[in-house]
Amino acid sequence: MKTVLVVAYHFPPGGGPGVQRVLKHITYLHEAGWRPIVLTVKDGDFPARDESLLAKIPSSVKVVRVPIFEPYKYYRRFMGSSGGAIDVNVNKSGAQRRGFKARLAELVRATMFIPDARIGWLRSAVREGVRLVREEHVDAIYTSSPPYTCALIGRNIKRRTGLRWVAGFRDPWTGFLTTPDRWWLPSKIDKALERSVFSEADAVECAWEGIIDDAMNKFPSLDRSKFHHVPNGYDSSDFPSAGAHPRTHADRFTITYTGSMYGRRNPATFLAALDLLAEQARLTPDDVHLRFVGRFGDEVHEMLSASQFAQSMEIVSYVPHETSIAMLMASDASLLIVDDAKESAEIVPGKVYEYLGVGKPIIALTPRNSAIERLVGETRAGMCAPQDDIAAIAEIVGTYVARWKQGVAIVNPDAHEIAKYERREAALQLGSILSDLVA
Repeated sequence: MKTVLVVAYHFPPGGGPGVQRVLKHITYLHEAGWRPIVLTVKDGDFPARDESLLAKIPSSVKVVRVPIFEPYKYYRRFMGSSGGAIDVNVNKSGAQRRGFKARLAELVRATMFIPDARIGWLRSAVREGVRLVREEHVDAIYTSSPPYTCALIGRNIKRRTGLRWVAGFRDPWTGFLTTPDRWWLPSKIDKALERSVFSEADAVECAWEGIIDDAMNKFPSLDRSKFHHVPNGYDSSDFPSAGAHPRTHADRFTITYTGSMYGRRNPATFLAALDLLAEQARLTPDDVHLRFVGRFGDEVHEMLSASQFAQSMEIVSYVPHETSIAMLMASDASLLIVDDAKESAEIVPGKVYEYLGVGKPIIALTPRNSAIERLVGETRAGMCAPQDDIAAIAEIVGTYVARWKQGVAIVNPDAHEIAKYERREAALQLGSILSDLVA
């Protein structure tokens, strides 16, 4: 066994898709001949917590937790909020930036926290990482970003030890949906840090191909051959048995959404499509059970409560990972909504693969000719429509409900294609990249 130091902020008891990617990598890397040691935070200020995931960490994996300075507690105090779900109400959407305090907080974030608000972890994490490299005879480094501070930690450990380093990315860096609107100087610093990471990493592992294209467009001189697409996936061993979450509305067509919604990722056009079906007398609130599970911005809650289908809705706050999977399994269709933005064409969120693994027909609101549309088409797992095409969205929902009432199959998924996205395969890909670097 060779040893890899895994640097990740998002790790149990944190929750969310970023946690799942790292957790599954360390679970299956041993099959590729690698022993992971995890360097993560102590008492992190996670957007979501899932204590149940602590039990999923393999007992053979050493986890070292380093204290971190977290600025969000001061943000909450400044804004007069009680806490929780910071990310769904702090973003670039105009709806979230009303008021002097919010604009000032955004200016501070954009100016002082480069590349992100976790930069206070850099020095202590590098110091501990170098110690682990020496004491544990580490052979290589792997970092998981965002936060992009993790990439800087990996870069600095590599500079001090000379070890091979794989920089992992779940999202692009500068110019992405979640990037603060920086003025020219902090923007220039941020982009210089990004370039240094891409240049100095021995390999770059990306969760979707659009991350590679984004990096090459920004820095054409980079060696594209060191970029590797390692897609997200699902782990069928995590799926509860059928019936783990009993149906509460068996007489209604149940559509479930899981995840977060805020800013440009919102249900406005989906709700408009339901209204259109109601106008056409094809659907009533009594025909459907709409379940929204996760963390939502204030404006999303307003949209849901104002809908004429509000009586058909069940709003559930963040739940443990296995519970969210069970809720999907106890549904008739899974709803996927991506951000209404040009960048969304190549985004493939991690939960798409869990939707595939669950096997329920997917209703995907995604741009035409997008990576998600291609994936759903290749697996025959559902139907897609653009966010702004209300009639097309309505047609998908109307077709699904009609087929359900007739008792016929809604879609015919390709089980062989879907099986390619088991989490184990992604971990083995990462193991292969690491082995090639240190060979």
